[in-house]
Amino acid sequence: MEPEPTQTQPAFEGYRAVAIGTAAPQIERRGDCWYLRSTEPLGDYPERVTDRLVSGARTHPDRWLVARRGADGQWQGISYAQMLERARSIGQALIERGLSAERPVALLSGNDLEHLQMAFGALWAGVPYAPISPAYSLVSSDFGKLKHALGLLDPGLVFAADGPAFAAALDAAVPEHIERIVVTPAGSGRRETSFADLLQTRAGSMEEALARVNGDTIAKFLFTSGSTRLPKAVPTTHRMLCSNQQMLLQTFPQFGIEPPVLVDWLPWNHTFGGSHNVGIALYNGGTLYIDDGKPVAGRFEETLRNLREIAPTLYFNVPKGWEELTAALETDERLRKTFFSRVKMYFFAGAGLSQAAWDRLERVTQAHCGERIRIMAGLGMTETAPSCLFTTGPVMGAGYIGLPAPGCETRLVPVDGKLEARFRGPNVMRGYWRANEADRHDVFDEEGYYRTGDAVRFVDPARPELGLLFDGRIAEDFKLSSGTFVSVGPMRARIVSGGAPYVQDAVIAGMNRDDIGVLIFPRLDECRRLAGLDAGACARDVVDAPAVRAFFTDLMERLNRDATGSATRITRLHVMDVPPSLDLGEITDKGSINQRVVLSKRAALVEALYAARDGHDTRMRVLLSSHLQHV
Repeated sequence: MEPEPTQTQPAFEGYRAVAIGTAAPQIERRGDCWYLRSTEPLGDYPERVTDRLVSGARTHPDRWLVARRGADGQWQGISYAQMLERARSIGQALIERGLSAERPVALLSGNDLEHLQMAFGALWAGVPYAPISPAYSLVSSDFGKLKHALGLLDPGLVFAADGPAFAAALDAAVPEHIERIVVTPAGSGRRETSFADLLQTRAGSMEEALARVNGDTIAKFLFTSGSTRLPKAVPTTHRMLCSNQQMLLQTFPQFGIEPPVLVDWLPWNHTFGGSHNVGIALYNGGTLYIDDGKPVAGRFEETLRNLREIAPTLYFNVPKGWEELTAALETDERLRKTFFSRVKMYFFAGAGLSQAAWDRLERVTQAHCGERIRIMAGLGMTETAPSCLFTTGPVMGAGYIGLPAPGCETRLVPVDGKLEARFRGPNVMRGYWRANEADRHDVFDEEGYYRTGDAVRFVDPARPELGLLFDGRIAEDFKLSSGTFVSVGPMRARIVSGGAPYVQDAVIAGMNRDDIGVLIFPRLDECRRLAGLDAGACARDVVDAPAVRAFFTDLMERLNRDATGSATRITRLHVMDVPPSLDLGEITDKGSINQRVVLSKRAALVEALYAARDGHDTRMRVLLSSHLQHV
């Protein structure tokens, strides 16, 4: 049973009407800990993810569930009825191969129609599937993370749509006895099965398939990407996914009023794109248009092309994508006409949207809509399928992560001078796959709450009902030699926001030292434009350019104007000309910086940074760049 649609929040006048939940939080303090939960109970939800596919095929059989541009540039869609039929055939083929949680399906390639059909076939059969980052196959040079993931899973079948593109990875990481499914043959001489052959399998009975799967059945394995060099596998059950989608629906009743239309590039190997966004479309009878664009150089024009044609009802992106889209909306009339025509809500995740980017987005929306559109965010993670907190409270602005969704219990526990957010509920995993049981206490606390490692703080400690702000990662914080704590998350946010659009990310150094040093990873394309250099200019010439050096000198001075002491004052800063490495674990495939790994892998650079008399000295920068060539 679904809850009655929540009334549009009245507190935000001047915004486009949208139904967003308004349930007040229940807040209790016990000792040093806080407990938060929604006063709205979680409604009933399906036992299986595929229950929504079955009901969709019955009530709106011809509506597209998913679509993607074909080679001719035209949209090719798969309806709910077609997806159910194909899922049953593929599912039967997987059952006949004896696959199981001990021999799951590994999907190596990215977002495409065949990938999603394989996923639904596995869901139907009760066989877990694991979408693995394509970067592990196509960007990595040693296939180390791919080998690790496959070794942990021991898959019975591996799928890669584009055989030739994935041939090197398949040959290097997939043993010969494991069956390969491809759409385009790799031509490597190894035995392959055509994806089309799976679709020819005669489907088994619907009743038997439904009887095999329940809420405890593992739907898929998702790999973590941000906290350790070697990813961990999160067993994500049908109950986790279904309960979290019900949480989303009660948080955003708009999904039940108007079937969502998404234009989305976010990768399915991550929980934001693959669980959250695909799930929203399926759970609410919507349509997902696969966007082959991406907010990187040379790829974003495809996103703009798609958004000129397809008007989303809600739009998701990472902060970089929002920045690129905002700039395009300011100048592209056709894009504005389509994009603003029916979008009810903006949503960002993956990183924090700077206040400068937030304000710019609101200005362009107001100027061309005559009204604003709610910008939503929250806090979620792979281990919680993913959503826990949403910005449904009476506050809007960068850094705000809001209040618990219905059904998600939140515990705030003091750790190293901060409050760690911990979660418990039907959307939370029971533990990592094939992890040492002795390590369970590091993952869950004594009350069964998942330890996130994320720090939060109240918007106003005197009014905790207003909700929470993100306060960084506890493990990243450190002490200076004086014993003063440095809060890394907020400092990085200040640097990225103050350095927009020229800063991609920052790493903060200074543990057990007298003062703070910063390593800046610049956005080289933006810096090239600032320097007046062409696209072929090398990174060293870009960061050496007078205009770029002047900007970062000014940035450091601006940041220090608001410094309140040694914990917030930057004494040395270095702009990097060597990007973070995926193979070394310095960066995840979704672009998140791993602070600890960067500092470890570039320890010699940090030593040179602190040995230099002046963090802006040109000779120091050349020395460090030369040294990096030998690290």
